[in-house]
Amino acid sequence: MRREHIRCSPMWRNEGPRYDCVFVVTDPHAEGMLGLDVTRVLCFFSFKYLGTEYPCAIIRWFDRVGDGPDTNTGMWIVRTRNAQDVAIIHIDTIYRAAQLIPIYASHQIDPASVKPNESYDKFYYYYVNRFADHHAFEIAS
Repeated sequence: MRREHIRCSPMWRNEGPRYDCVFVVTDPHAEGMLGLDVTRVLCFFSFKYLGTEYPCAIIRWFDRVGDGPDTNTGMWIVRTRNAQDVAIIHIDTIYRAAQLIPIYASHQIDPASVKPNESYDKFYYYYVNRFADHHAFEIAS
């Protein structure tokens, strides 16, 4: 892979906000998902301090549910944290983009009530999609 676009925009194609999810390296010595956390990028910015520029991102964390993948799907499950639980990280800790699939509740969902740009705000639990591509399969298995 040569390049990957991670987007965070308050208005994407005049349809609403787009804030992509990413894998962040939190333990470089652990393998796969045990060394990564899933976050949602809310903003990219940089600042200078003593002549050095620091590229950063404001992110919202997801928590892993359990110590391994779900036995039925083989995918890890993450859940949202408190909406105020945000952090600033250096962009060098971002490993790559992540794709999450909402875990739907047992009650019926009206498709018209959930717009694509609202799916990360309407649900609480998500599967980390390891089938998105080859790289995701390798790290999220």
